[in-house]
Parts: sequence; C-alpha cells; structure tokens
Amino acid sequence: MLFSTIVRYEKRLALISLLFLPACGGSTSPVGPGPGPTADPGHPVSGVVFYDVNANGILDPAETVRLPGVTVAVGGRTGETTDGGRFTVAGVPAGEQQAEVQAGSLPAYFRTGAALTVTVPQATGTLEVPATLEIGRNYPNTYLGFGDSITRGEGGGPGGGYLGYLEADLRSYWGEATLENAGDPGTKSYQGESRLWQTLQHARPAFTLILYGTNDWNDSECRGGFPCYTVNSLRSMVRQARDYGSNPILGTIPPANPAYEDRDAAARNVWVSDMNELVRAMAEQERVRIAEIHADFVAQPSLESLFFDHVHPNDAGYQLMARAWWRAITSPAAATTSGAGFGFTAPGAP
Repeated sequence: MLFSTIVRYEKRLALISLLFLPACGGSTSPVGPGPGPTADPGHPVSGVVFYDVNANGILDPAETVRLPGVTVAVGGRTGETTDGGRFTVAGVPAGEQQAEVQAGSLPAYFRTGAALTVTVPQATGTLEVPATLEIGRNYPNTYLGFGDSITRGEGGGPGGGYLGYLEADLRSYWGEATLENAGDPGTKSYQGESRLWQTLQHARPAFTLILYGTNDWNDSECRGGFPCYTVNSLRSMVRQARDYGSNPILGTIPPANPAYEDRDAAARNVWVSDMNELVRAMAEQERVRIAEIHADFVAQPSLESLFFDHVHPNDAGYQLMARAWWRAITSPAAATTSGAGFGFTAPGAP
C-alpha cells in the first residue's frame, strides 16, 4: 500500500515538470531587458564659404567670391564645399556647435575667419562661413601677371596668352577675377626687379604672378657664369610684392622648343632645368607658392607641339601655363608639388 502511494506521487511530479518545459527545446533562457533608447543620428548643417574681403565676419553684398574644395568642420563632423562654395555637413550632434573652415584646406595665402556658433538642428537659412586674405590696401580679386614677352602673350591668339585663359578659369571657379598684364618683351630678370615696385603702385594687385628668366639665357654672363643674377632677382621680386601687401606666386621658367636645334635648344634646356632647381629651393626658403610651369611642359608627350617659335608658347602652351597658375592659386599646400603654399601676414601697402 505504501509503495503504490509513492509511485503515484512520483508520476504526478513528473507530469508537473513536463507542463513547465518550454515548447521548443528542453531548457529555459533568462529574459533580458528591453531595447535601449535609439542613438541620435545627428543633423545636417548647410552653408557657404565666402571670401570675407573686409574681415568683418559678415557676407556683404559686394563679396561675391566663393571657395569650393575646402573643408568645413561643425561639431566634430566635416564636409567639403562644392561649386559656389556650398557645403552640407551630415550627422552633427544637437546643441550649440562651432563651425569654421579647416586652415589646411584653404587656397594659397587664405586664412580662416572667426568661428561661428550654430544651433543644431539648424533653423532655416544658410550658414555663412568666412575666410580672409591679407592684401594690405590692394584691390581684392586682382592679379598682376609680371614678366617678359611670354607674360605679354606673344605667339598666342587674341586672348592675351595665359592670362586670358587664367582669368576665365578663376572667374568660373571663384566667381570673380581681374587680371592685369605687365609683360615687358625682351626684359631680363634684373630689369623686372627694377620696374616691379612702380608697377605694384599702379596695379595694386592682391596677387603678383612672377615669371622671369627666359631672356637671362641670352646674356653671356648667365650662360658662362651660372647661376648669375636670376635667382637673386626673383627673390627680390618676391619680397617686393610681399612688402607691398601683394601675395606673390612664382612661376618656374618654361623650357625652350627642342625643335630649334640651330638656337642651341638642348644646352638652353639644360640651363633652364638647372636654374629651376635653384628657383624651387629659393621658393622654399622664401615660403612662396610656386606654379610648376616647367614640370607641366616637360611632362607632355610632345613638347614641340606647345610652341609658336623657339621660346614662345602657342595657345595650347598658354592653356597649359594657365592651369599651372590656377593650381598654384587655388590649391591647398598639401596639393602642390613644391609644398610652398603658406599663408603670410603681409605688411600693408605704403
């Protein structure tokens, strides 16, 4: 009797245990807490980067230049400006955030303006981020082409040599540019050194594009006494421009047309190549942006096709020159071959 009662009790315990097993499998899993709050994905901030001519931090009606290709940082996030200087920075945390251009992304000689405070999410409107440029009392967006007959544009069409192409490129990219041509045919670099200051007083350019040295080869002192006066003259011109409040850009000397063997083109091009090594070294010392005209020419598959005569480019050559100047003017330091794209505090013009 006792044994029968024990058996019936054990059967009941087994049945109760089966009732509490999960429907699938033979074990139970602990139930965790519910999902946490969704992380804030951030918010977009949109705006424009502009050249703040008077450095007042405000986009004034007359300030029409915009800066594509620069990096804007907002609240630890970054975005790059496109055509018209427009940008959108995604994923910016909510709240009060600081917005400014990253200095290393700015073109030659430009500087960051004052940082802005923006409330995120952004209200309607466009964030206007300034960049500044030291030019003393010179004319904004004015470029002086200073050199010899190559700067004058001899051998090219009616567009004015490289300056015409460069003006069109800068206007398309930035929105505004005026180029002044101060090319004096036949002059050597020491003569350019002598006439630059007066030219600066007349033109008052924001940028001075210096290209000299081609005619120095014609001087027996330079052919037989390398390096003669070329580099010292160029250095003086760089310093004069800077002293006048104009931002200098120095072009390397273009090669001669190798097809003109009767003009000793091979020896001349060795001289030009050696001189440009000294020009580049001087540019590094002076911390001046350099336009790599020579390197761009010799990299072409047919050097002869770029010339009108023994030294003057044709329109194809002048277009190539314009792009070298354009890169030097618009690119940040990290994007140039010389690495000499530095900003300066230029002294005010007299």
